[in-house]
Amino acid sequence: MSSQSSPLSDRKPPLPPRPVFLDLWRIRLPLPGVVSILHRISGVLMVLAIPISAWLFGMAVTSETGFQRATGWLNSPLIKLLLLVLMWSFLHHLFAGIRYLLMDLGYAVDLAAARRTAALAAGIALVATLILGGGLL
Repeated sequence: MSSQSSPLSDRKPPLPPRPVFLDLWRIRLPLPGVVSILHRISGVLMVLAIPISAWLFGMAVTSETGFQRATGWLNSPLIKLLLLVLMWSFLHHLFAGIRYLLMDLGYAVDLAAARRTAALAAGIALVATLILGGGLL
């Protein structure tokens, strides 16, 4: 007999079929997963707000007319709503980030504690947004 193996014996077993269509809206993420995704979204929102904030700040400091134009923009109901969303974004990112730092240090890494801290971070961010942003609207 030959010491060479046959081409059929070198084949790997077939992989299970991969899903063709994955409906992301039907996936039920646990609360820590939702907080994680919202942490990323809030970071993106804050980065996108930087150029707009810089533009408004630049407009406000150039002249008195520029300040009045910037104030007019900021008094718009739509802009106030966007500022409220941006405030939530900052607060959620802050509290979720503190949660992740604590988890990196080894605290609250088991499943029950992770769920509690996720709910706590999301809840504190929402309550703080309502308290601090109540004067905006």
